[in-house]
Amino acid sequence: MTRASLNKQPHEVASMFDHVAERYDLTNAVLSLGQDRAWRKAVARAVDARPAQKVLDLAAGTATSSLPFARTGAYVVPCDFSQGMLQVGKERHSWLPFTAGDATRLPFRDDVFDAVTISFGLRNVQDTDAALREMYRVTRPGGRVVICEFSHPTWAPFRTVYTEYLMRALPPVARAVSSNPDAYVYLAESIRAWPDQPALAARLGKAGWSKVAWRNLTGGVVTLHRGFKTS
Repeated sequence: MTRASLNKQPHEVASMFDHVAERYDLTNAVLSLGQDRAWRKAVARAVDARPAQKVLDLAAGTATSSLPFARTGAYVVPCDFSQGMLQVGKERHSWLPFTAGDATRLPFRDDVFDAVTISFGLRNVQDTDAALREMYRVTRPGGRVVICEFSHPTWAPFRTVYTEYLMRALPPVARAVSSNPDAYVYLAESIRAWPDQPALAARLGKAGWSKVAWRNLTGGVVTLHRGFKTS
């Protein structure tokens, strides 16, 4: 079994996702109690991709998150640093331009994309601030970023129940449906260690993004952050 440590060494995280690639989408649907579909729809609305726009979907995995953008007529580039994820995605959606890339050193020119988005992947990047700066670099002036990430529930009683679910219920459920349940123990721990909504918004602003705002989904279990590149 491969399980990344919370210091997020890139080779460990990539290897972990290689091992869960085949059943990753199914496992996410089960562990989120089906909420993952609603979250993807919310991301698609926030990104608001238009025909002929260029959209970079980071940590795209098998490209499930990329499909809504492609359906609008936008040119979407699914990018991930897990070769296993990219391979499974390419088998399922051969027409998409899958690209291997590290979010902290993106293989794209400056000012290319109308929108950059990342769902449930920023938490697994070794250097969050470097990734936010890279997203800013490859976004054209006037473009936007949308980040969908697990966050901190806003209601204290629910937050306690949610934390108990992450650390007690999630591992046994993962053992039943995942090809690498240890990976989901890491994922639960990384969710608990992740900054809250105001802290992540502040980091977006520090990276150069303007008009930073966030919206809680499912009581703050997941949060959408958005920002704009004004120059």
